[in-house]
Parts: sequence; structure tokens; C-alpha cells
Amino acid sequence: MDALMIARLQFASTTIFHYFFVPVSIGLAFTIAIMQTLYVIKKKDVYRKMTKFWAALFLINFAVGVVTGILQEFQFGMNWSTYSRFVGDVFGPSLAIEGLLAFFLESTFIAVWVFGWNRLPKKVHLASIWLVWIGSVASAFWILSANSFMQNPVGFEFAGDRAQMDNFLAILSNPHLWAQFPHVLVTSLVTGAFLVAGISAWKLLRKHDVEMFKRSFRVSIIIGASAAFVMLFTGHWQAQYLVESQPMKMAAAEALWETSDDPAPFNVYASINAEEKKNDYELQIPYLLSFLSFNKFSGSLDGLNQLQAEYEDKYGPGDYIPAVKPLFWVFRIMTGVGGLLLLLGLYGGYVSRKKQVPKRNLFLKFMPWAMALPFIANTAGWLLTELGRQPWVVFGIMKTEDAVSPSVSAGEMLFSLIMFTVLYSLLAIVTIYLFARHIKKPEFHEEEQETTSDLLETGEGGSGHVTS
Repeated sequence: MDALMIARLQFASTTIFHYFFVPVSIGLAFTIAIMQTLYVIKKKDVYRKMTKFWAALFLINFAVGVVTGILQEFQFGMNWSTYSRFVGDVFGPSLAIEGLLAFFLESTFIAVWVFGWNRLPKKVHLASIWLVWIGSVASAFWILSANSFMQNPVGFEFAGDRAQMDNFLAILSNPHLWAQFPHVLVTSLVTGAFLVAGISAWKLLRKHDVEMFKRSFRVSIIIGASAAFVMLFTGHWQAQYLVESQPMKMAAAEALWETSDDPAPFNVYASINAEEKKNDYELQIPYLLSFLSFNKFSGSLDGLNQLQAEYEDKYGPGDYIPAVKPLFWVFRIMTGVGGLLLLLGLYGGYVSRKKQVPKRNLFLKFMPWAMALPFIANTAGWLLTELGRQPWVVFGIMKTEDAVSPSVSAGEMLFSLIMFTVLYSLLAIVTIYLFARHIKKPEFHEEEQETTSDLLETGEGGSGHVTS
């Protein structure tokens, strides 16, 4: 295995692991903020208790998420130094603002929120958790502004062999950013909401604090159903943008080798023959791909073989077709899971509204398993975004094979991949242990809540120590 493949595997593994925590932070912070808002408005102690219970899980997730994000950044210098040198002057402002403004806003008001109970006026304390959520959303925005440059490079000029920003507003108004950011935001809300709903269902099955977790389930499933409904539109909007901006990616996601008929059918299933660049078998729905792509039952899409010829004319000789089989299936996993999440959210919202949640044991038994669904969809979406751009690391400008560090050997990269995998496995074990320890308590008492300082004192918050 060569250095390039190992570097790509390491970046993929660390990014996927880190992205388990990012949407949870955004979604869980929003759900908690809603619960605390209900406490301030309705003045019922059950909402305060709910807020404090979920706060412990949020703090654990935030601490581990920060650690995984720091380790992820090390790779840019280790494995991708050529790439870092090329895009450094473009990424610099976005990453600096994310760290110095968005992350500090989030972390500062986490401290205000954690230690501000009974010390600050209720409305001021409530404002602190909403500022935490705003900070987490802002962090995602600035990171995505950098990622969007890789998908659609704008606002730069060449300075020798490097890209140099010449229009910051162009970076912020990148159409790829505004197609991607809303979708990431609502999928994060779905992730956090279904995490709360799944844990609440588990607690209700065991009759732990029934009133508190019945309300937690109701709040979270309404958020989850609403966000899942909006997610269909943001995903549809993003896909239509990609049809125009990255037709090769979308053609690969549809296993569309030849330019489609007008109207274009949608491939529900395809037996993909990548070697001969064709599909041996296809199960299709007529007209659907044209409708999904153009909002009308007409229009054709360019196929992979035609796009390959166009890219060779534009960029020179090379293979510009990405891995079709993985892209075809991760796209269907992502969209299929998204549809299932919407159905679960709508049904959960219905039975919750009818106050039948504790009686629906079969549904409650399934919901803890459903917690995994948003993570599966998020991972599939990330793979579609990044694999579909190949062979480019910066679309149309720098190929991935030219971005890897020239002075790092395959053996050194393999060693760091193994070490990072071991370290991340340990972090996963610690995170699961802390989550399970908190969740399994039959009764939750506010005075027993462990704050960040409690975790540090008992030695169970090693990742929190790094964060502080």
C-alpha cells in the first residue's frame, strides 16, 4: 500500500470519527436550549431537571469532540504538507475565525452555563446556552467555508505555486457553502434530537423518571421530525446544485455511464460494471431523475463517459471518474435513512401528541436502535461529498496525488494511522463508558450532577482536561 492510500485512509478514519461528535454537539445544544427555554417560560422544575440531565452528556461529547478535532488538524502538517502550503493563505482566515471567535464563544459560554446555575438571573443563564449553540453553528459555518473552497474554489488568485485569497466576500458567498451549510445544520438537529429520543425511549421502557423522559421524548421527537422534514428540502436543493456544479459526482451517484434519455429515469438498483464502464442490469423509475434534478419531468443528464471526455479536453489526460460503486450505494443509504428518520419522527410526534408514548413498547424498543441512523446517514453523506470530488483535492486545480507530503514514507504514515486508531478506540471506549454510566442511573437527582470540575477531580474526564 502506497503513502497516498494510507494518508487518505487516515484522513477518512479520523474525520469520520470526529464527525460523530460535531452534529451531536450542535443538535444536543439546540435541544437542551429548547428544554431550558420551556423551564424559564413554564416555570416547571421537570424542565430544569431535563436540562441538567442532558447537559452531562453534552459536556462529555463536547470534550471528546474537541480532542478528536485537534488530532485531525495534525494531519495537514504531517501527511498533506503540499496541500497545506497550497491552500494555507485561503484557509487561514476561515480557520482563524473559527478558532478565535466561534470556538471561544462556544467554550466561554459553556463555562458560564455550567457554573451559572443559581448564580445568574434565569434569562441571562438561558441566553448562555443559546450562545453556546450559536457558537457551535458558527464553528460549522467557518469549517464548511474552507471545505467549500475544495469543492468550488473561488475568491483566490495564483501566487506562484500557491493559492492566495483575493476576495474574502467571494469565500463567504460561495454557492457551494450555501448549498451545503443548511443541510449540515438540519442533519445535526436530527442527530441530536434522535439521540435524546432514543435514550428517552430506553429509560421509559425501564420506567426511570417516567414524567421527565416522557417530556424529553416529546420535545426531541418534535424537533427531530421537523428537522427531518426540512432535511429533505435542503438535501434536494444541494443535489440540484451539484447537478450543475459537479455533474461527475452526481452521475457517479446515479451510476449514469451514458447521457440519459429525456426524461431521465432514476436507478433504484444497478449492477455496476466499472471495468467496462456500464451497468449490467438496472431497475429504474421513469421520469424521476429528471424531476429530482430539474423539478420537472423533462431534461437529460450527462453520463460519466461523456464527462470523462470533456474533462480530458479541459484538464488533460487522466482518469476523472470517481469510485462509482461506493458513491452509488452511499447515496442510496443516505437518502433511504433520511426517509426512514422522517417516518419515525412523524410517527413519534403523533403518538407523543396523543400521549401514548409509554404504551407503544414496540416503537420504544426500536428507538434506541434508531439512534444509529443519523450517524449512518451523516457518514454516507460525508463519503459522497469527498469521494465524489476525486481525483481532485481542490476541484479542477490540485489533484489528491499531488497533495500528499513528499518526505513522509508509507511506513511512517502507517505507524501514525495505527497509533491514531488505537487512541481513537480508547476515546470511544471512555465516551461510551461515561455515557452509559450517566444513562443507567434509575433516578437522576440534580444535586448529584457531575460538572466538568467533578469529572476532572475524579480522573474520569481526561479528555475534558485537554479541553480546559
